Amino acid sequence: MNLPDNIAGLIKAQNDLNSTAFAGFFTAEAQVSDEGSSYSGRDEIKQWIQQASEKYQMQLKPLDYTQNGPAAELTVEVSGTFPGSPAVLQYHLELDGPLIRSLRISG
Repeated sequence: MNLPDNIAGLIKAQNDLNSTAFAGFFTAEAQVSDEGSSYSGRDEIKQWIQQASEKYQMQLKPLDYTQNGPAAELTVEVSGTFPGSPAVLQYHLELDGPLIRSLRISG
């Protein structure tokens, strides 16, 4: 599967457990929604993904990707040390050029 550079980079950053690189793929005012919580801006996004990665050692495997203008959907298999691993999740993205403006994760 051919992924855009920014999406491939986001997955690589997650799999490398590199929260700084992960947050760098978002706009300064980006919003993330996951498991009923919201995170705003790169600092909060970095803290969120760092805590989740340390706790669950999450690894992403892309299964499908579609994009229509700035709206994109990435289907990933997420594995780690959480109950029910692996799980298939949907990443609903709103892109702003090469950066991500919003990410909503659903299962």
